[in-house]
Amino acid sequence: MAEIQPKKLRVLFNCAKCPGYCCSYDRIEVTKSDMVRLAKYFKLSYQETEKKFTKIAWGDRVLRHKKDHIFKSVCRFFDQEARCCTIYEARPDVCREYPDSRRCAYYSFLMAERYRQGDDEFIPSA
Repeated sequence: MAEIQPKKLRVLFNCAKCPGYCCSYDRIEVTKSDMVRLAKYFKLSYQETEKKFTKIAWGDRVLRHKKDHIFKSVCRFFDQEARCCTIYEARPDVCREYPDSRRCAYYSFLMAERYRQGDDEFIPSA
């Protein structure tokens, strides 16, 4: 009997064309396993990693942010010139799993703005 393979969803976005919308989310939650991964990546202790890169917000441990010229703020590990993650190999699970659907929030935002502007090529700028 042939094994049934799960059907892969065709995604409707390209992260390489995004200015880092998901990296601007205020709440980028990190787990203990994320902290272990980051500590190993930076060759720091768990405690040093926790203190240097995270804070408690909304009752959860989240990544710290920095000011950004496009969004109010972005993840502290976001390269603001190249608009990409600087710790991609060590990124938290929430980033690895995003988005968990065929379409990301930025894509939906962009499509709505293009419709409002009446411009199929519109890209928000700083």
